[in-house]
Amino acid sequence: MSNAEVATRRASAVARGVGVTTQVYADRAENAEIWDIEGRRYIDFAAGIAVVNTGHRHPKVIEAAKAQLERFTHTCHQVVPYENYVRLAERLNSLVPGDFKKKTIFVTTGAEAVENAVKIARAATNRSAVIAFTGGFHGRTFMGMALTGKVAPYKTGFGAMMGDIFHVPFPVELHGTSVDDSLSLLDKLFKADVDPNRVAAFIVEPVQGEGGFYEVPRDFMRKLRELADKHGILLIADEVQTGFSRTGKYFAMEHFDVVADLTTMAKGLGGGFPIAAVTGRAEVMDAPGPGGLGGTYGGNPVGVAAANAVLDVIEQEDLNGRADLLGRRLKQGLRSLQDAVPQIADIRGIGFMIAAEFNLPGSTTPNPEFANAVRQKALDKGLILLTCGVHGNVIRFLAPITISDTVFSEAVDILDNVLRECAKDT
Repeated sequence: MSNAEVATRRASAVARGVGVTTQVYADRAENAEIWDIEGRRYIDFAAGIAVVNTGHRHPKVIEAAKAQLERFTHTCHQVVPYENYVRLAERLNSLVPGDFKKKTIFVTTGAEAVENAVKIARAATNRSAVIAFTGGFHGRTFMGMALTGKVAPYKTGFGAMMGDIFHVPFPVELHGTSVDDSLSLLDKLFKADVDPNRVAAFIVEPVQGEGGFYEVPRDFMRKLRELADKHGILLIADEVQTGFSRTGKYFAMEHFDVVADLTTMAKGLGGGFPIAAVTGRAEVMDAPGPGGLGGTYGGNPVGVAAANAVLDVIEQEDLNGRADLLGRRLKQGLRSLQDAVPQIADIRGIGFMIAAEFNLPGSTTPNPEFANAVRQKALDKGLILLTCGVHGNVIRFLAPITISDTVFSEAVDILDNVLRECAKDT
C-alpha cells in the first residue's frame, strides 16, 4: 500500500471540501515524529494544528485513556454523570484567568465551544449582536463561519451567514492597520451599524491562528475591555489554538493585564482526544436554563480522562517553560537567516507559537508562492509545516512542546537549508 494508492481512493470516497495539506498517510506517531504507510519518517511541526502539544501518544495521556476505556466509554453526562467531568471543570475554573467564581461546560469541538459561548453571552445579556475581527478564525459551523473574518475557503458557496455579526479590522501594523485605526473603525461601527447597547459580546483570539499568528496589541486588548465594561458587553477569548502552554502560559490571556468573561478552548486540551470547553464567570455561565447547554458526546469520559492527564503533564514537565525555551531558540534560528533570505518580512510569536511572514524582497507585497515553496520543500525533506494568514504568506511553527532537543535541532537544520535553497531559487 502506498500514499499514492490511498490518495486515489480518498479522491473517490471523500468529499473534496475536506482539503488536505499533504498526501502523507499516517501509520504511527510518537511525540514529534510521524511515520507514513510507506515507512518514511517525518518531523511534525503541525501537531495536528496545535492539538498534540503534549506530543503524539504521551504515555500518561494514553494510560489515562486506557484506564477509562476499561471502566466505561459513554453514558452521556446529561443522563448518568461522572466524577472526572466535574474534576476537570474544577481544574479549568482554577486555571482560566480571572479572579472570580467560574463554571465550565464541555462539548466536543472548538467550533462547538464558540457556538455555546455565543449562546451563553446572548442569554446573559439579552442581546444578539456579536463583534469579531478580520483574520479571525472561529470554526466552520454557520455561527463559526459568520464570525470568521476570512471568506475563502471558509464561507465560499455557503450562502447567507448568520445575522447580527459584525467585523472590525484587526490591528496589524505590518499591514497598515494601527490600533487607533481599528478603534476608530469600531467607533464608526457603533455610530453607523449597531448600537453598542445591542451587542452581546466581542470575540477575539489573543493570538490569531489561521489569520497569521498576529498577537492582539496590549493597548487594543485593554481598550476592548474598557468598551465592554462601559457598554455591558461580554469579552470572549477564543483560546482554541492558543490554549494549554502553546504561548508559554496555560492560556494566552495570561500575557495581558485584562481578563475575558468567557474563554473557549479545545485542541490542546485533549492531547489528541476530541474535547472542548467553555469556562466563564459563574453568573454568566448560569444564564441559560437547564437543558439549554450540552450535547450527546459533550465531555466524553475518555476525552475528559485524557484532558486531566494533559493538565498533569503540563504541570509535571513544565511545558510552559519548555514552550518559552523552544520559541526563543526557533526565533534565534530564523533571525540568523534574515540576511540570506530577504523574503522574510517578519518573525513573531510568543512562547512556542511562532510564525515567519514572507513578502517579495524589499516590498510589502505578500509572497504566498515562497511560503508554499518552503512548505513543500520541507515536506520533501521530512519536515511537516503549515501555512496560514489571510494572504497565505505565513508559515506557522506548531511542533509538540514535548519535542526532544535532538529532533528539534534536526528540524531547525532542515528549515535552515530549505529557506536558503528557496531564497536561491527565486
